[in-house]
Amino acid sequence: MRSEGSPLLLKIAALACVAFLHVPLLLIFLYAFTTEEKSFQFPPPGYTTKWFGVVWERQDIWDAIGLSVKVASIATFLALILGTCAAAAISRAKFFGRDHISLLFILPIALPGIVTGIALRSAFGIMDIPFSTWTIVLGHTTFCMVVVYNNVLARFRRTSGSMIEASMDLGADGFQTFRYVVLPQIASALLAGGMLAFALSFDEVIVTTFTAGQQSTLPIWMLNELIRPRQRPITNVVAIFVIAVTFIPILAAYYLTREGEHTGGVGK
Repeated sequence: MRSEGSPLLLKIAALACVAFLHVPLLLIFLYAFTTEEKSFQFPPPGYTTKWFGVVWERQDIWDAIGLSVKVASIATFLALILGTCAAAAISRAKFFGRDHISLLFILPIALPGIVTGIALRSAFGIMDIPFSTWTIVLGHTTFCMVVVYNNVLARFRRTSGSMIEASMDLGADGFQTFRYVVLPQIASALLAGGMLAFALSFDEVIVTTFTAGQQSTLPIWMLNELIRPRQRPITNVVAIFVIAVTFIPILAAYYLTREGEHTGGVGK
């Protein structure tokens, strides 16, 4: 006889896990409205919205946002191209060492960010490459490409190979087959992977620390503000912006991935 108390206990455990994960985020929202500048006093002595106006007028914050958006956009674009090509090669081509190469594609996201950062900094130093926006982009592309690769590879494996063969048999060339047969099958996976890649790049800190030089993306700006606290609520207001920018693409990618599970073809 199944215990009727088990589902209730599981629900309580799930709610406790959600609270554990998200209550700290609620504190960020709370302290964005506090009147206390120097410390995180709980409960706040008063509430104000002036910090949103202060953030709006800070040019250094807008510069950091602009750099973060620029880096994330370029890194996502490169990741979409490289990740899709890699996924197509691994899923459709047969060659010696294919499984090992697939493992090497996934490795950058499995390694600690500090290891990737040190490796990239050493490589840039050996090749005398000065720090610039492009060094940050290259660093972010290493892990953004993995996200796209995993999403597209999973969709390729659920796509029927017979559809591609039928297209070629009917006289379509490689480009036409990709445009009319393959692309519709992997479009949602590309969009989901691109959104996840953008979100990961936008809020990345560790690799950026080793590849940015004197430049400040938004997460680096926030880190510097926490190290040298002046007006703590400003950091919380910026954190709310980061949460919004990263949450929306992740939520969209989640629903796109769920939809893709029902629309993707089944390979044999």
